[in-house]
Amino acid sequence: MAPRLRVIGTTSGEGKCPTLYDNLDTGEVVVQGRTVTNPTGAVDVLKGESFVAVPRELLIRFAPADERSGPPVYIDDDTFGDYFETFKHTAWRLETRRGYASDQATEKYAAWLESGQVPDDTGRPWHTNVRKQVDQGKRFERVRLVDNPPTPEQRYLFATADSNCRAGEDIRNLWRMDAERLQLPGEDFYFWLFDSRRALVLHFDDDDEYLGAELVEDPAVIIRFCQIRDTAWHHALKRADFARQL
Repeated sequence: MAPRLRVIGTTSGEGKCPTLYDNLDTGEVVVQGRTVTNPTGAVDVLKGESFVAVPRELLIRFAPADERSGPPVYIDDDTFGDYFETFKHTAWRLETRRGYASDQATEKYAAWLESGQVPDDTGRPWHTNVRKQVDQGKRFERVRLVDNPPTPEQRYLFATADSNCRAGEDIRNLWRMDAERLQLPGEDFYFWLFDSRRALVLHFDDDDEYLGAELVEDPAVIIRFCQIRDTAWHHALKRADFARQL
């Protein structure tokens, strides 16, 4: 079976090479570069191996500095909400999934499927905290990737985002095809970025069930997340503009 790769980064202009990838099946890093044949001073090349050359800049900018192996270590879910009360200026989220089991199991989602309407729930604790933080000059921002045509869950999220925006969030949308053209991460990549200093990476299983949140503070990884944020935010559409394309 062909490996599932996710772009880490590239220094290419118009092309696809050189590029670093995550192998989502093995956890290895895959390098795409220019083939080097018959180098001198190298060890013997075994069957199935080859040398590739890439610019040093590619490794400096994008090579993962985190050498952890094994499953991610999740934070205590009881502390999850603290991150949204103690950040200093910006909480930014990249949403790449096509749906969430937690949404699909709610009466609210079932009612929306039947009527196309969602209730006004701006009084719930999430919205209360958003208003509190925004009143202090802080920002809640998100970019959501959307398939064309959107999945039912993505249409539901677009409908419910109205109350989030009225509470003070700025939620923008980006067509998945455009995200792929921009080499942004796909469905297996999902995070909250706080103050450009630390992040919570959210993990889900193949059934869209939430598994947990992993705290990331590695500066190299945070720089990569900031680059993803800047690209996604620049190209994403505001809610009213995106609504005209649905």
